[in-house]
Amino acid sequence: MAESISTLRVNSDRMLDMFNKLALIGATGDGGVSRVTFSGAHLAARKWFREQIERSGLDFSMDGAGNYSATLTCDCSNAQTLLLGSHLDSVPNGGRFDGALGVIAALEVLRTVKENGIMLKVNLEAIDFTDEEGTLVGLLGSAALAGHLHLDGLKNPRGGRENLEAGMARAGLTDESMLAAARPKGSLAGYLELHIEQGNRLERNGINVGVVSAIVGIRSYRLSFIGRADHAGSTLMTDRADASLGASAFTLAAREIVMKDFPNCVVNVGKMEFTPGAFNIVPALVNVALEFRAPSDEEFDQVGSALLVCAEMEAQRFGLALKKEFLGSHSPSLASEKIKTAFVDACNGLGLTHIPLISGAGHDGQSLVDMCPIGMIFVPSVDGASHAPREFTKWEDCVNGANVLLQAVIKLGTE
Repeated sequence: MAESISTLRVNSDRMLDMFNKLALIGATGDGGVSRVTFSGAHLAARKWFREQIERSGLDFSMDGAGNYSATLTCDCSNAQTLLLGSHLDSVPNGGRFDGALGVIAALEVLRTVKENGIMLKVNLEAIDFTDEEGTLVGLLGSAALAGHLHLDGLKNPRGGRENLEAGMARAGLTDESMLAAARPKGSLAGYLELHIEQGNRLERNGINVGVVSAIVGIRSYRLSFIGRADHAGSTLMTDRADASLGASAFTLAAREIVMKDFPNCVVNVGKMEFTPGAFNIVPALVNVALEFRAPSDEEFDQVGSALLVCAEMEAQRFGLALKKEFLGSHSPSLASEKIKTAFVDACNGLGLTHIPLISGAGHDGQSLVDMCPIGMIFVPSVDGASHAPREFTKWEDCVNGANVLLQAVIKLGTE
């Protein structure tokens, strides 16, 4: 039996057929998809996912946060659940692999285990989490499942309360149902996810699989550089309190600080808003959207302190005031040693090369890290492209990832 289990593989043709059919839902015509959370395309994809679950003879369920799940129950009483999955929502005009591959692979693993009569000591669940991309509320479905979602976050979501209310109405959800979706502590044996790398480290080094060691922490601020509006023609350069100078100098300095002192971290200024925002008025205010990411708590705090000190110094240099507004944070999340070992053993058994990688992108596992052991694997992204229609992963690599997931599930589920 051990030998037959070790040679078990997913049905790659069936998995490809499911993947291609899913990619048609919300297709943008240029190779990508647009399935923004609770949009018509997103709800259609979830309806399609439910149909696949039910046709497979698996049990379907939807929780109060709108997470869609396929379940395969074992014969052991009071068994924990080993959770696998990802998300079917996308960014606007995104790629067809991000999230979707992990959901399709998870469903295929459950189907393979069921069809081959493999007896596990855990229940298996393939889940499609709601709004992983954070169009409305960041990591909404996984945060709700883990009990981290709170009413204030629903009342003041990043995507706007009006948009959230409209989306929840379309999906048949409420604030109350969202908050009631939390799972009991101890109910999960672990969470495993297959995902595309969204970078080029695997492809550049010719490696089959990346075993994720940590998911970076993400913290964001709104920095307001406050100066004084003046006539742009008649005010001498030496007499200006130009908010744009502080904001611009900070943006350049932040890049230098991170590259020089924090090589494992990244910083991004994704948006600047100028007020009054006219050609002939010296800017009185510039709001800067700041985000930074780090793989460890120590680096997270250090890079944050360095960036905020830098912002203060650049504001003072140009005679400006500075307002700092904290917008949110996800702590760095370490992957389970046990799950990493299961992934490495699976790669070795399949003859696949592998390396440890830090995930620079956020994932649902971050929400679950204090609830159960988590683990992820990456497969190569061609040219490192993601969140764009040109996002692509060779199907052979997708199948490799699914087989690693399958073998890791069997190992963890039989121990």
